[in-house]
Amino acid sequence: MKYHRLIFSSLTLTAIVLSLVTQPITLTAAEPENKLAAEEKAREENLEFRAAICAHHLCSGLWVVGRDYQRTPEEVIEQDIAPFPNFGWSPDFEYQVDESRHLVTVTAPGAPPRSARYTGDQGSSILPPGTEDVFFDPVKVPRHIPDAADLPWPMGDAGARESVAGVDYEAVEDALDWAMEQKEQNTRAFVVAYQGKIIGERYAPGWTKETPQISWSQGKSITSTLIGILIQRGLIELDQPAPIKEWQNADDPRRQIRIRDLIQMSSGLDFSNLGFKGSKTLISSNDHMRVYFDSLNVLEHAVNHPLEVPPGTRYSYLNSDPLSLGRIIRDVVEEQGEDYLTFPQRALFDRIGIRSAVLETDAWGNFILSGYDYLSARDWIRFGLLYLNDGVWQGERILPEGWAKFAATPAPADDKQNYGGMFWLNLPERMKHVPKDAYWAAGFMGQVTIIIPSRDLVVVRMGPSPVNVYPYLDEVIGPILDALPED
Repeated sequence: MKYHRLIFSSLTLTAIVLSLVTQPITLTAAEPENKLAAEEKAREENLEFRAAICAHHLCSGLWVVGRDYQRTPEEVIEQDIAPFPNFGWSPDFEYQVDESRHLVTVTAPGAPPRSARYTGDQGSSILPPGTEDVFFDPVKVPRHIPDAADLPWPMGDAGARESVAGVDYEAVEDALDWAMEQKEQNTRAFVVAYQGKIIGERYAPGWTKETPQISWSQGKSITSTLIGILIQRGLIELDQPAPIKEWQNADDPRRQIRIRDLIQMSSGLDFSNLGFKGSKTLISSNDHMRVYFDSLNVLEHAVNHPLEVPPGTRYSYLNSDPLSLGRIIRDVVEEQGEDYLTFPQRALFDRIGIRSAVLETDAWGNFILSGYDYLSARDWIRFGLLYLNDGVWQGERILPEGWAKFAATPAPADDKQNYGGMFWLNLPERMKHVPKDAYWAAGFMGQVTIIIPSRDLVVVRMGPSPVNVYPYLDEVIGPILDALPED
């Protein structure tokens, strides 16, 4: 019996050992397969997103920028897309342009094609895979102001370049000549206004004072301005909880997020921002940038993320905040029975002489006013002049009293004092020749509208720069400041 028990024990042990040996082998064999499948899916997704953002840029380059500056598809790709690795263009990408439907389709090898469609005054929208149209009815956005040539500056263009006493115009011209000679900056427009008059401007060949240019995150400053208009009308308040229905459950901590927190990028929402660091960041987990390369309902995307930290305790530059403000704008405007898509032109742009603006939407008709906005350089000067005058335009108050000061005041949660109310600050001196009271709307790749109250100056620079623009801006603005009369 002992012998048989020993045999049984040995057989049992052998079985156990075999089980332990063979089982891991099965799991180990499956893991590489799963990993390879996941990697292939991620690769395909990345290619698809690269195709989508390239389709958008080609579409808008043809028909938004093309409202003033017409180029061929090859020229748009060569000038706006291919030189910049962030957009992920590859020579083996294929594209189709349907002129009659204003539809652009880009296909990356091994990935589904992606399309963007130009709808008119709502610009270009990236479409969901397999679709060829948007899910809203595009509308014409009328400009209820006379032609710019018929009105004096700043409502129009007449007299915009009238001389200002005490300005050393030769020094200004020299500074702007140098600015345009720095070819690595790819500057397409540089405009300077002093005491309300344009004292110098330069444009790259083909680009003019009327050309709408992609302004990227300068649109965030437009978003806060539209919020300011609603506050001035008495429809909302700066310190009220954000009136977003998804946040109103009794046990939802997002109920504590104020409109102020959203404007100061301090909502505390859990929203990832991987930045644009080459095409590898064109992935679905990049919540912040995804609104630019995927077809999303961007407002739903923004408001349906949970809270990560208490509101007002952390500054974090996230598209969730301006897009949540965009949701408030849409809801409040429509509650008043007003048309949402024409509201920015009617409530803001018409009142300050802006005619070139194209605010692009997603395929559901929501403004992507965190970054897909096109304005001319002169129109950005007008926007800057509104802030230079504390929200008053030719005697009419458009923004609440003190709104410009609020925009230029550091967000309490930002220990470095880089950011105010949807504007950047020069308190940690990013530009050493520029006064510390300067603040600016800023967009990706060097789009800026700089307001310098102490010198009565507004500076606009536009164009897709692949390098840091701030040392360059400092070198241009310094001599311009020296060319102005002493206060």
